[in-house]
Amino acid sequence: MKLYQYPYCLFLCLLLFSCYTGTAQINTLFDSSKQFRTLNERWELDSTSQKGTFLITPYKSIYILPTRWSSKPNEKPFSDNPQNVSPESVDYNNVETKFQISFKTKIFQGLFFGRGDLWVGYTQKASWQLYNKSLSRPFRELNYEPEVILNFATDFNVFGLRNKMLGISFNHESNGRGMPLSRSWNRIILQAGLEKGNWSVYLRPWYRLPDTEDDNPNISKYMGRGDLTVIYIKNANVLSLMARHNLYFNSKSKGYLEFDWAYPISGNLKAHLQVSQGYGETLIDYNNRQTTIGLGVSLIEWL
Repeated sequence: MKLYQYPYCLFLCLLLFSCYTGTAQINTLFDSSKQFRTLNERWELDSTSQKGTFLITPYKSIYILPTRWSSKPNEKPFSDNPQNVSPESVDYNNVETKFQISFKTKIFQGLFFGRGDLWVGYTQKASWQLYNKSLSRPFRELNYEPEVILNFATDFNVFGLRNKMLGISFNHESNGRGMPLSRSWNRIILQAGLEKGNWSVYLRPWYRLPDTEDDNPNISKYMGRGDLTVIYIKNANVLSLMARHNLYFNSKSKGYLEFDWAYPISGNLKAHLQVSQGYGETLIDYNNRQTTIGLGVSLIEWL
């Protein structure tokens, strides 16, 4: 077992333990009366919002897009590592199904003079060739993303926004595949959460940890060295724009944009539109530039 797999297994054990503590976990995750709409509520940043430890709570969006179209399906994935180049092309459809699940649980609270909380989170994305009968409807790509997050409550002004939290995390992301389609990276991520009125902002610069068995050299040149997510909520509509960039502002400039719009239908259920352009929609596509449009439904949003 590789070193990075030990924390991965630990995260899963902790999350399974949280799920085992009762059906209230699911109620908390999906109850519309408990849909957290501020950074304070989502991250339990003061005594009035504290809910204790080992309770499953929302993290990133949870959605399913039955139809997701791509301008350039990655039929022959390649990497700068010559051992990670697909030997043959696969006839993928332009239209597939995409879904994501994401949740977190707090394992320690009140650290460092009562200001810090330690969380574990898990996000999984799936790209499913549901309409590709000739290939027996395979999953084209699965991305697994466990992480440990140390988060601190703050309250100060930054350019007219209130900085509500600062944090640092260890993040592992991989597609769980063997050679030559294996893709993975480990990162140390700093995060800041700011808000004003109906607006919320997540800023996350990161450092990619070196890997002696690098499946995807130069991944940071394509998937960036940080991301910025801006969220706007109005009349139960949730609009978000996430941008990644490699911080080269010349001919080497590369990045990714993803726009999401969740429109209320009934209760927790929302219609969900997702449009993206750039590199790295999934790990196997880290160096594949494409435009995608997806339509479906969502249960949980960023906020």
